[in-house]
Amino acid sequence: MSTSSRPCVLCVDDDEDACEVLSLLLNSVAIDATCARSAAAAWKLIKRRKWDLFILDSWLPGIDGVAFCQEIREFDSETPILFYSGAAYDTDKQMAFAAGANDYATKPDVDGLMEKVLALIATAKASTIEAQMQRLPNRTVKDDLFSQFLMQPITE
Repeated sequence: MSTSSRPCVLCVDDDEDACEVLSLLLNSVAIDATCARSAAAAWKLIKRRKWDLFILDSWLPGIDGVAFCQEIREFDSETPILFYSGAAYDTDKQMAFAAGANDYATKPDVDGLMEKVLALIATAKASTIEAQMQRLPNRTVKDDLFSQFLMQPITE
């Protein structure tokens, strides 16, 4: 998870319009979005910092999204990966999940996309908090911290 109060998402899509729409949508719910137009450009960004979520398209120049997802998983087994793609066949989705994706939304379902983005970020954030709480010695303090976290909206 990032150290900023806003979640940070890396979107990888070769379509400029799709990148712009993703950035606007994510920023509208207080999520910082960075777009990369290729897997090569994304790798440079992935290695520079910790991300809260990766959003991948299936069709990328040089490498397909499924192969890129596998490469990300070899490097980072924790950050959630969401496919947002026009590839809508069940086999496309199955291949994405087999490669390590956590979820899949089909373009142009923006409502489904945003629902999945928020859920994946919240789940990852809760898992990180729970792991940190496991290291705390006092269970009452842990319970209080976790309760406070659950009461906070994701867009803070």
